[in-house]
Amino acid sequence: MTPFSSVMTLDAVADGFAAHVPGDWLQGRTTYGGLSAALCVEAAGRAFGGLPPLRSAQFAFAGPASGGLRIETRVLRQGKSSVFAGVDLFGEEGLATRALLCFAAERESALAYENLAPPAVPGPEVCSPILAGGPVPAFMRHFDFRQAGGHAPVSGSAEPHYMFWIRHRDDPVAATPAACLALADAAPPTAMAMFNAFAPVSTMTWTVDFAGELFAGGLEWCLLESRAERVRGGYSRQSTRIWRADGTPLLLASQCVAVFV
Repeated sequence: MTPFSSVMTLDAVADGFAAHVPGDWLQGRTTYGGLSAALCVEAAGRAFGGLPPLRSAQFAFAGPASGGLRIETRVLRQGKSSVFAGVDLFGEEGLATRALLCFAAERESALAYENLAPPAVPGPEVCSPILAGGPVPAFMRHFDFRQAGGHAPVSGSAEPHYMFWIRHRDDPVAATPAACLALADAAPPTAMAMFNAFAPVSTMTWTVDFAGELFAGGLEWCLLESRAERVRGGYSRQSTRIWRADGTPLLLASQCVAVFV
């Protein structure tokens, strides 16, 4: 399998960057959405040196990211402590992903509050592997999944709720924003817990907020909890939280997913 670090190799071209995504990182015939997001963030980091930490990111998956990929970056606005950047990723059929990225340095503040305690679950070493084979997209074989609670995909559950331990299979993977994004989108959309058989799904938009300056060391096992608040009319709205194994919050995300059931 192609290592994640190899896929993040970008070639500088006249109008931005070019990327090649091998078949083992595809979801059907298109690039896996989490990888498209990771490529956008990686390109911004290379284009603009000295950026503050990535605080928040919004992605619109407008079309298929297939064939040779081209990435264009631009600074939208730069202030004293923050930089807003726009990134467009193009496939052979046109615009595939549009990203809005907010990079912002930490500032002194009199306020401090956090309500992001992880759920109590067994450790990954005693949880059963899941999504290790069968009819899963090619890219999922780059990740390990252990079920820590909730329900499994395609289990016919009445409640769309996951709790997984997840990690990159590459060893080691640095805890960069790009690697965190690739990991955060690896689990199937939570609405698939309600499915009785595999059926197409497609993420339309994805918003990710990072929980502080946490990009240090390697990216080991992380705990993911995801819940769909509303599944109706062919769309699902889900919220996801991810923690490191020591309980440190990594990110929060929300997603709009088209479900074809």
